[in-house]
Amino acid sequence: MYFVEWLTWLAYIDPKEERDAFEKQHKKVKRKALYESDDLEMLESAKKPACNTPKSRGPVYIYNEHILEMRSGMWEDKRGLISILSLTIIFMIMSDAYNAIKSIRILIPLTQNYQGEPYGEQLFLASFFLTMGIGTLWLYLKFGLRFTRFEMFTSRHLLIRFNRTTQQVYLHRPSYCGGIVTLPWRGVTSSGSDKKYATAGSLGLPLDLVWPPSFAGALHPEFIYVGKAANNFTELQDEWEFIRRFMDEGPEGLPRPRITSHFPWPWQAFTPQFEGLTRYFRTSSRITKLGLVLISPAFLIIGTGHWLSLMLCWKPRWPKIIREAGLPGKPVPPFTTLDDYPPAIQERLRENAYLWAARPGKRPERKKRTSARQRKTEVETSTVEKDIPYEIHRADRP
Repeated sequence: MYFVEWLTWLAYIDPKEERDAFEKQHKKVKRKALYESDDLEMLESAKKPACNTPKSRGPVYIYNEHILEMRSGMWEDKRGLISILSLTIIFMIMSDAYNAIKSIRILIPLTQNYQGEPYGEQLFLASFFLTMGIGTLWLYLKFGLRFTRFEMFTSRHLLIRFNRTTQQVYLHRPSYCGGIVTLPWRGVTSSGSDKKYATAGSLGLPLDLVWPPSFAGALHPEFIYVGKAANNFTELQDEWEFIRRFMDEGPEGLPRPRITSHFPWPWQAFTPQFEGLTRYFRTSSRITKLGLVLISPAFLIIGTGHWLSLMLCWKPRWPKIIREAGLPGKPVPPFTTLDDYPPAIQERLRENAYLWAARPGKRPERKKRTSARQRKTEVETSTVEKDIPYEIHRADRP
């Protein structure tokens, strides 16, 4: 579930040497140039009402006069497959360890009171399972554990907290995805503010919020997905308008969302797999629906892995300064800046800052394409007719 956030963070701190080497070996993808006028336009659009039907589809964990806390992150609803693979590898390691210990327990009495009994088989089994167990454990700790922590042995959810009193937004992420970040509300842009900022169709994607580098404070944009995957752009508008009105106008007049518990109930693992797909199911053909019924055991397996993932994670906890932010007499958390990162990370963020920097000024207008071909002013004789001699041309006529 943290895979997209991890890849995004790696892009921010990717060493320049590795980036240059990769671009030399592969065809360089042309990046779309961003201008300051683009950021200003998106910021102005985010300040305007998006619709007249604000509504949050959740999951919402806290909702009161000052705090709105929601689930965030991409593919949170699709977690489970990595958990199943990880638990399979862990089971193999434990099985090898059990068989090795079992064989060693048989060998120990033989060495203490040896009376000529054969021990070659037990010695081979003990050596084999011990080698397999230690080797698999070493490979898993070196290469596999980092992927396991996308779904297990980490915070149960990625969270985003909107504090109306301090006019701040807090992102709760593991350190390998960028860590906990404090951002200003006034610098946010959204895919729900206007259709031209949303992905075409908006099918299967949650609402995304973006802070340009000038507001993020660490020389790179902050990009986060919020809530459930949407079936259409209207749902993105409703979700964004709910958040905007809460922060700008307050909770008065907003429909109270359903509060979701952090406890890992089973239905929290199986129902998210169908987020953003209800419209697709309704409009699909009978053959497609039959195919979905046939592969329903796969949904059951992934849902089981999702549930195991929830149970093997812990409830995310905010730092004390963020928990108390907005209370009388309590300090306001400072915005995250470049100085909050280790020196090595700061150097990489500075090296890659040019990738996200907006060009000054306004985006130049596109030149209208004009056809290079001249329009014919009179009906001309075809080329074929011109090439035919006059005598033949006259002889063919009646």
